Amino acid sequence: MRIIFAGTPPFAAAALNALAEAGHDIVLVLTQPDRPAGRGMKLTPSAVKQAAQARGLPVSQPASLRTPEAEAELRAADADVMVVAAYGLILPQAALDLPRFGCLNIHASLLPRWRGAAPIQRAILAGDTETGITIMQMDAGLDTGAMLMKTPVPIREADTAASLHDALAAAGAHAIVAALANYPALVPQAQDDTLATYAAKLTKEEAKLDWRQPADGLARAVRAYNPVPVAWTLLDGAPVKVWSAHVVTDPDAGPRRPAPGEVLQAEADRLVVACGSGALALHEIQPAGGKRMSAAAFLAGRPLPTGTRFDA
Repeated sequence: MRIIFAGTPPFAAAALNALAEAGHDIVLVLTQPDRPAGRGMKLTPSAVKQAAQARGLPVSQPASLRTPEAEAELRAADADVMVVAAYGLILPQAALDLPRFGCLNIHASLLPRWRGAAPIQRAILAGDTETGITIMQMDAGLDTGAMLMKTPVPIREADTAASLHDALAAAGAHAIVAALANYPALVPQAQDDTLATYAAKLTKEEAKLDWRQPADGLARAVRAYNPVPVAWTLLDGAPVKVWSAHVVTDPDAGPRRPAPGEVLQAEADRLVVACGSGALALHEIQPAGGKRMSAAAFLAGRPLPTGTRFDA
């Protein structure tokens, strides 16, 4: 097929590479404009642009698809289908209507659950045990189009947003190749809007750990916000990022009920913090202005007396 591919991050780059390797004619690649990144804030091309350039594919980076110039470029591509994966721009109706077979989206959830910007993280936060990839026909709504194919992916107990992203990226790449290979036989299935949930964009503020919450929910938060925006708390008024933690179901708190955020143990490599119920053992943390380190390395440089409070 003649394909216009639209995507930006590594999740999308995996699908672009798979489509190219499957022999499809990728006539145009759309991706976001280069953005400042790194310590030097140097303009950096997206993962999709880098993958496209490595394959010698034509790349376009319009700031909007609503201009006459952008529409003319899409029309000139004369595509059979547009494949969209985490592109980051809204496709106007004119763009949706141009390809002969319409536009297909690779979405990282089992729709209608987790429509929206952060389906991977929201699935972990909610305690879902399964997510997946949905190949859907795009319409003017937010992830509301008819579904063509679903590929379940389990959420493992130790999965972070990073590891689950990688599993879903691989599944999405395989699924879009399979969907196009079987496209005439696929039967569109309407979504049940009554079952829809919304995966809102992540914010740094929501990643702040509320120690009044149960330990299992906080452990999910640590995994869901790794690597962005990273769960965090305060110690003596300074932010501390929490990269890795696990639940301690029966912490040794002594005869009294500890306050949420109170340090129960801080010795050797064991840093245990009381939660609303249960406790959380912090494995890898990052103090303000410092590097990621183990709890043991942190405690070696800064002993914490029992009773110290995070976020007090």
